Amino acid sequence: MSDRHNAKAATIAPPQRAQQDLLALGIAVAATIMVAGIAGSALTQIWYKASGIGFGPDQLLTNALLLNIALVIFGWRRYDDLHNEVVSHRQFEAQARLMAQTDPLTGCLNRHSITPATDQLITESRERDEIVAFVMVDINNFKQVNELNGHAVGDAILAELAGRLSSIMPAGALVARLGGDEFACAIPFNPAQGERIGHLAEAIIDTIGQPIAADVFEGEISAAIGIARCDRLNRMGTAPADAAALLHMADIAMYQAKKHGRNHVMWFEDTMETELRYRCELEAGIRVGIARGEFVPYYEQQVDLTTGEILGFEMLARWHSPAFGVIAPDVFIPIAEEIGLIADMSECLIAQALRDAREWDPRLTLSVNISPFQLRDPWFAQKVLKLLVAANFPPHRLDIEITETSLHQNIAGVHSLVTSLRNQGISISLDDFGTGYSSLAQLRKLPFDRIKIDRSFVTAMRDDPDSRTIVETIAALGKGLGLPITAEGVENAELLENLRELGQFKGQGYFYGRPQPADATRILLAERHLLAEVTSELGLASPSECNATDQTVRRTA
Repeated sequence: MSDRHNAKAATIAPPQRAQQDLLALGIAVAATIMVAGIAGSALTQIWYKASGIGFGPDQLLTNALLLNIALVIFGWRRYDDLHNEVVSHRQFEAQARLMAQTDPLTGCLNRHSITPATDQLITESRERDEIVAFVMVDINNFKQVNELNGHAVGDAILAELAGRLSSIMPAGALVARLGGDEFACAIPFNPAQGERIGHLAEAIIDTIGQPIAADVFEGEISAAIGIARCDRLNRMGTAPADAAALLHMADIAMYQAKKHGRNHVMWFEDTMETELRYRCELEAGIRVGIARGEFVPYYEQQVDLTTGEILGFEMLARWHSPAFGVIAPDVFIPIAEEIGLIADMSECLIAQALRDAREWDPRLTLSVNISPFQLRDPWFAQKVLKLLVAANFPPHRLDIEITETSLHQNIAGVHSLVTSLRNQGISISLDDFGTGYSSLAQLRKLPFDRIKIDRSFVTAMRDDPDSRTIVETIAALGKGLGLPITAEGVENAELLENLRELGQFKGQGYFYGRPQPADATRILLAERHLLAEVTSELGLASPSECNATDQTVRRTA
C-alpha cells in the first residue's frame, strides 16, 4: 500500500509544483505591475511636496506601495524556492533512475537494465548488418574467496574485475554485473568475423587471471565463460533470440563451461539445454528419491589377494530410480553435493549398510566413502557414532575412507575428525592415494590405518611402466610406515599376479565380481558360510531409519 501511495504521490507532485510555480510567478508579476503604477503616483506627489506645491503622498497610497513591494519580494522569492525544488526533484529522479539501472558496487549495468539495453543494442546492430554476442562470465570459487578474505576484499576484487572487463570491451559494448560473481557483456560484431568474440573471450580470461594488488588479495582468479549469438532462434524456435533468450542460453553455456574446469569457454548449442533439462529432472528426482528410499547400498568384495579369502565389502551407492532406472554414483553424487543433500543421502545409506552388515560374519568389515563436503561438518563423528549405536554395530568393523584430494582443503578439520573417529574404534583409510598431493609429513601427522591405491594406477600396470613404479613405491611406503595396502581395480588374473609379486595386499575389483545389492551379497555369504546368527536380542532396526532425514530433505527441497 505504501509503495503505491508513494508512486501516486510522485506522479501527481510535478503538476502540483508547476501550478504552484505559475501562481507564485503570477503574484510576483501582478505585484510588480501594481508597484510600478502606485510608485508613479507616489513619486509625483513626492516631487510636488519637494517643490512646495503639494502635500506629499497620502498614508493609504504609501501603505499600498509598501504592501506591493513586499508582495514582489515574496512572490519572486517563492518562485525561486519552488524552481530550485523542482530542479532538485529532477536531479533526484535522475539519480534514482541511475541507481535503478546500475550496480552500486561496480557502476556497471545491473540485471534489470541489461535486458532492455541489450534489446536496444540488437535493434541498432541489425540496422548495421551486425549481430550481438551475449557473454556470461562467472568467477570460479568466489564464495571461498569471500569466506577466506572477508566480504570487503571480495567487493574490492569485484570492482577491480569490472573495471578490467570494461577496459577491454570494444566500442558500443555493454557490461553488467548480474549479481554475486556473475558478469555479462553484450558485444556487437560483424557475423563474418565471429572469431573476434572467441579472441575477446580469451582476453577476458587473461585479464581476469592477472594478479590482484597484493594489499587487496593474494591468490589466483579464474573464470568460466558462456556465449550465445542473437542470430539463433529463441527456445520456441519461432523468432530470433531476444535479450532474455540470450541471457538464458549464455547461462546454460557458462554452466557447461564450469563443468569442464577453470578458464573454459563454451558457445551455446541446443544439446546443452537438453542436458540441463535432464540435470534438473535428476535434481528433482534426488530430492524425492532420498525420502522414498530409492538410494540403496551395493557391496563390492574386498579380498586377501594371497589367499582369496573375503575380508569385507566396500559400500557403493546406487540409485534405483523409477524414471531413469539404476544410476551409478558418478552421475548423482556430484549433483547431490552441489544441492547440499549429500550428507542426508550418505547417512541414510550408511544406516542401511550397517543393518545389512550386521548379518555378516563378525570378521567381515564394512568400508564406506565419505564426501569431502561431509568432512566440513564438525558433528560428523558424532553422527557416525549415533548410527553405529542405532544399528548395534561394532565400531572396529567400520572403515571410513577419505579421499586424498580432500586433505588439503581442510587439513586441520580432517585431522580432528580422523582423531575423533579413531578414538571410537573406527578405522580410517586414505582413498585414491597417488592422485592428490599428500606428503609424507601428512601421512605421518594423520593417523590413517590403511592406504588404498587408486585403480587408475593398478589397471595401467601391465602397459605403463610408470604406473607399475608408482604401485611399487606406494607398496614400499606402506610397508615402511606400517600401513596395510588395498589395491583397487583388480580386473583380471594378470593384474592379480602382478600385485602378488609386490607384496601382501587387500584387493577389490571386477575379477572378484561386480558390486551386488544386499540380497545377492547375503546369498554369496550364505554359500560361503559367512553369515552371523542374528538373534532377536539384536533388535533389527526398521527401514524407516531414514524418516528423520526425509523431513530434512523436504525442507531443503
